[in-house]
Parts: sequence; C-alpha cells; structure tokens
Amino acid sequence: MNYYFHPEAFQEYSESTQYYFRISPSLAKAFVAEIEDGINQIIQSPQTWQEIETGVRRYLIKRFPFGLYYTIEEDNSVMIQAVMHLSRKPGYWKTRIE
Repeated sequence: MNYYFHPEAFQEYSESTQYYFRISPSLAKAFVAEIEDGINQIIQSPQTWQEIETGVRRYLIKRFPFGLYYTIEEDNSVMIQAVMHLSRKPGYWKTRIE
C-alpha cells in the first residue's frame, strides 16, 4: 500500500523534526523513527485505528505527543492529513479534507 502526505502535513512533520533537532539530533532521529513506525503500522493495517471523523482515522505516536490523522483514498492509498501535536487546536486540519 502506498502513502503520501498532504502538503501541510508534510510541513508539520518537517517543522516538528527541525524543532526536535534543535534540542538534540538524537531526539529528532527518535521522532522520525516513531513517525515512520506509525506510518508503517497504518499501511499494514489501515482500518485498525479509531475513526474520529467520517473517513478520518488517528494513530497516536507512542513517545511523542503527536497523532497521525489519515484517510484511506479511493485507490487504497493512505493520505496523511496531519502530523498534529496533540496540544494544538483540535480540528484545524479539517479544512484539508475534501
């Protein structure tokens, strides 16, 4: 199964990685590993995680306060709609869903 990021979700991922890198390169590496692990788990079994809105599911990252919000597209690919810090304003990503 393929996946891709909504452009704003990729920007969130990039900015968060840079934030952790400024604190510690090893922390940034751990963050990236957690995100990649989450994406791999989603791809292996996309229906597993809770549907929080119609068609939108959320995978919670274990070590960091982030969630991966994603949709399963018509071609069975996964679109990461948001890489959201869980303290951020809920629902800001909803405008990304078509």
